[in-house]
Parts: sequence; structure tokens; C-alpha cells
Amino acid sequence: MMAKTIGIGVTGGIAAYKIVDLVSRLKKDGLDVVVIMTEGAAKFVTPLTFKTISGREVLTDLWQESQEFKVQHIGVAEQLDLLVIAPATANFIAKMAYGIADDLLSTIVLANTVSVLVVPAMNSNMYRNTAVQRNLTILNEYGYRVMKPESGMLACGVTGPGRLPELDDIYDEIQQMLYPKKDLAGKRLMVNAGTTCEDIDPVRFIANRSSGKMGFCIAEEASARGAEVVLVNGRCQLEPPAGVNVVPVWSADEMCEVMRKYQPACDVIIGSAAVGDFKVATVETHKRKKPDDKSEKWVLELVGNPDILQELGKHKTGRQVIVGFAAETENIVENARKKIETKNLDFIVANDVTQEGAGFETDTNIVTLITRDGEVKPLPKMSKREVAAAIIDKVVEIL
Repeated sequence: MMAKTIGIGVTGGIAAYKIVDLVSRLKKDGLDVVVIMTEGAAKFVTPLTFKTISGREVLTDLWQESQEFKVQHIGVAEQLDLLVIAPATANFIAKMAYGIADDLLSTIVLANTVSVLVVPAMNSNMYRNTAVQRNLTILNEYGYRVMKPESGMLACGVTGPGRLPELDDIYDEIQQMLYPKKDLAGKRLMVNAGTTCEDIDPVRFIANRSSGKMGFCIAEEASARGAEVVLVNGRCQLEPPAGVNVVPVWSADEMCEVMRKYQPACDVIIGSAAVGDFKVATVETHKRKKPDDKSEKWVLELVGNPDILQELGKHKTGRQVIVGFAAETENIVENARKKIETKNLDFIVANDVTQEGAGFETDTNIVTLITRDGEVKPLPKMSKREVAAAIIDKVVEIL
């Protein structure tokens, strides 16, 4: 079997130096890596560095003569099985969006006929700019796969979105695009995500810290593997994955009602949302005013919410696979096993939310998969996308 050829387009951002390690890792996998650099990229990393790591001549000049290709940009494009732009600057994203071809890499993009992975990295204000967001939307409409940048401290000193995603995540995206699994083709999967919200009055509500990342990763992974996906989405700030049917909800009651509606047509149901256990017994019809002397106490009476997975478990058909999550702080395995029985689950994903790198509002998770037949499989600290892949692998195994 011939090695696949991957084009790595490096543009002029400070994150360019990180791509050296990515190229090294891809080469170790036996891939043929062609690095194409813009003039700006060469200001951060020398072409010689990439040549040494990739074992191939680095391409930088639209007009350079080539012994290998009659027409260089056409010949390179025809060789590729995947084209990756990383880091993708705001300038180069605009070029791709509007079909500008004024250097070698942008010309190869236009001549390319294979899948494209775009990995943005830039200043937070630039990333949030309306023009950049519109250009990214255009790339999505073209069918390009666009990764979300990480948030954190940037080289310019600003904190916010714009950091290059972790190399492990970029590597996983590349592997999935080169060797896509379609083991859920023909199946319908429903997953819930985010936090439910319980109103106190017209302006206040009770919620929790769930970001929705885990559920969104599951939806994205299942969709990539061929499933028709319904994402029942509580409150969160994430952009839904492309190609997924998103049903927004607010309260636990509404989420339960929606999931019961979709349940009969689903082969797989995964409950990853952080559903509130309680709601307010009586919701105020008007905003409660704050007293001037701060002496008044406001005592809220809370009553139980429906246990959504338990309700779904009661109506489970023989062909359905139902998966739950258990966020625990003690007796992880024992508590998870009880939930398998009481909710009629096939397996449960348990995690100790007291561990660093696990639980709410993180990009990683540390989980244990516990099945109905007694299997206990602890997983190491992983990105949430890697955890999602492990969960889907287990679902496929059961199916």
C-alpha cells in the first residue's frame, strides 16, 4: 500500500514553529509530507528546518523551476491526499475565502481537489473580527474542515481565543480525515449536552458549570463516523458541529420531553448533559426586587427534576444502546454501577470531577468506562475528542 501524501501549508504566524513537531510525527507514521511555506512563514521558521524533518524539498516560490512537475502548483495539488493549512492566519483565510492566488500556497489551494483542514491561529481580536468570522463561515460552506482555536495567553500578551489547537488534536483530525471510520453509517444517535436552566423569576435562573464540550465532541465524532446525529442542546456557548441536527432546550422538563419524542427513532442515546437535579417549586412572575437594607432573606423551595436517562431507560427497546455519564467525587465505580441498574444503561462513563484535568469547563477528561456486564476500563487523561472516540468505539462494539 502506497504511503498517503499530505500537504502542510504553513503561513506567517508565531505558531509556525509548532508545526515542525507535527511534521515530524506525521513522518514517523510513514506519511509523505510536502511542506509549502508562505513568505511570512519563512520569517518564523527556516525552510531548511522543515526540509530536514520532512525529507523533501520545501516549496516556497510560485515561480521556482521544478524537475518533478511540469506545472508545479498543479502537480503538487494532484499528489495530495489531504491539504492542511496550519497555522492559518487571518490574511490567508481571507485569500482562501475569496479565491485569491498570489503565491504558491494560495495557488495550490485553488488547484486542490482533496479535503482541506484549516487550523486558525491569531490574535483574539482578529479572530473575533466580523470579517474573519464571515470568512471562516465561507470556508465551512466550501466544505473545508475548520478547527476551533484554543483559548489562553497568546504571544501578544492578550488572553482569549486564537491559540493554535494542541498538536494531539490536530494530529487526530488529520488521522480521521485520512482514514475515516464509517462504522455508524445508517444509525441515528441522540446526545444531550450543556446545562439545563431552571427559572427563578423572569431574569434569574439556576444552572451549573457544564460547558457542553463533551457532548459536542460526541456529536462531532458520531457524525464523522456516519451517524445521523440529534444534539439536544442545553445552555452553552459553543458553536454546534456542522451536519448535526441541533435542538435547543432550556429546562430539564423540556429536555426530557424532546428526548422522549426522538427516542423511538434512535439506535443510540448518550446522556452527557449536566441536567439539574432540582427546580424552583414556584417561579416568580415578576423580577424580585433587592431590598434597600439587604436584611430580607429569600428562601427558595426546590423540588426534584425528572431523571431523564431513567425515563428513557424505562422505554428502552431491545435494539437501543443507552449510555450515561456519572460525575462523582467519591466511590466512583460503585456509584456508577448503581446508575447502570437504576437507569437501564448499557454502560456508563464515570469521572472523578475532583481530579485536575477532568470534569466541567476543561478541554480534557479522565474517565472510566463501566459496562453492564462488569467490565471496568479506566482511560488515561485525554482530550475530550479522544474520550468521545473511545465512547463511540464502545458503542460500536455493543451494536
